[in-house]
Amino acid sequence: MSQSIFEYAPAPESRDVVDIRPSYGLFIDGEFTGGGGEPFKSVDPSNEETLAQVASADAGDVDRAVAAARRAFVRVWGPMPGAERAKYLFRIARLVQERARELAVLESIDNGKPIRESRDVDVPLVAAHFFYYAGWADKLSHAGFGPDPRPLGVAGQVIPWNFPLLMLAWKVAPALACGNTVVLKPAETTPLTALVFADICRQAGLPAGVVNVVTGAGETGRLVAGHEGVDKVAFTGSTAVGKQIARTLAGTGKRLTLELGGKAANIVFDDAPLDQAVEGIVNGIFFNQGHVCCAGSRLLVQESVAEELLERLKARMATLRVGDPLDKNTDIGAINSAAQLARIRELSQAGVAEGAERWSPECVLPERGFWFAPTVFTGVASSHRIAREEIFGPVLSVLTFRTPGEAVEKANNTPYGLSAGVWSEKGSRILWAAQRLRAGVVWANTFNKFDPASPFGGYKESGFGREGGRHGLEAYLNV
Repeated sequence: MSQSIFEYAPAPESRDVVDIRPSYGLFIDGEFTGGGGEPFKSVDPSNEETLAQVASADAGDVDRAVAAARRAFVRVWGPMPGAERAKYLFRIARLVQERARELAVLESIDNGKPIRESRDVDVPLVAAHFFYYAGWADKLSHAGFGPDPRPLGVAGQVIPWNFPLLMLAWKVAPALACGNTVVLKPAETTPLTALVFADICRQAGLPAGVVNVVTGAGETGRLVAGHEGVDKVAFTGSTAVGKQIARTLAGTGKRLTLELGGKAANIVFDDAPLDQAVEGIVNGIFFNQGHVCCAGSRLLVQESVAEELLERLKARMATLRVGDPLDKNTDIGAINSAAQLARIRELSQAGVAEGAERWSPECVLPERGFWFAPTVFTGVASSHRIAREEIFGPVLSVLTFRTPGEAVEKANNTPYGLSAGVWSEKGSRILWAAQRLRAGVVWANTFNKFDPASPFGGYKESGFGREGGRHGLEAYLNV
């Protein structure tokens, strides 16, 4: 039987649903305002075109934002009954749903991720987190943290560029539900949806100063995290920056949660449903171009099925479509920035130099923008850089094992401990492995599944603290 090849006609989402302004300011005390720092440009990674000029916050701007958050906390938000705070969170959640198409398109333009991911995963989860924590706002005394838990005060929050709007929701929603106010610093390369969220806060009638957004580069984030007027810091990003923040806050008594890097192992045993496992492997490493802290970037496969699994995996990778993030057929979008693309290329070249075998499907990449073809390395040793360092791109390293004990040993042979996956038809084997894996999240016969009611976080150099679920409240309460 001859194999039929189906070509996809372009199916682009319209950019017209988004009105990108030429310039954006900071959002402080309920108003958009200029910044004292040097403005910077937000760039579309799919074509390298400038989207907008964005204000940069200096020390004075951060002082103003923290002062506004403190006033709002003392006068309005902290004393407000939880049931009243919940109304605002419900309102924000509904507005996110109403503006879902606008937010999804803007996220894909600014970040480079496929529209089907921002539309079907990111934005719905953003709304779900605000709905979920709105439900907790008047029930904090029943959350298991004492009969009368109190908010901490002002939360300084620094979020990354891989899930700009979703990471905002992970942090802002529980902080507000607990009665804290927020000074948020979005990533320099993806500030636009955070600024639209600021407009949503105004549209929802949120009291001035409860949420403040200060944009800028790493120095702005350092000013927020180290500000003496901030009571709690939440950071998601690189392990190196997380360590710097931990050193800065050491001895201050301020609360800190860190969600940092990862090098997750995706373990496939010989009794696993291989076609299902292949889909999980693809979702685990190629979702969001591999720009995922918990990406399954190390595939550990039992020797007896390694050859068959790799054959099926390569056949599946050959069907992945790389291209325009706004095309609804696109599976893998643009790399977020030139700097990140250079990092991916450097580590991929290191993999070849260390003796691993590199393979990518035939893939025509656009001439403009930041692009990298989905890649798999075989013949990888645990000592290779591609098996130890976080690549944060669509690059999979494949290692083999013979026994379950060897699989767990190799999976734990990493300084990180954020997530892992286990594939097997035997529930007992899955539970046996999960109990021994040093990872904050272990998925069973699936990967990259998230729910607002489920906590997320890591061990070792992947950070500490949990976001999501009832556990996510604790970091924002005096308990």
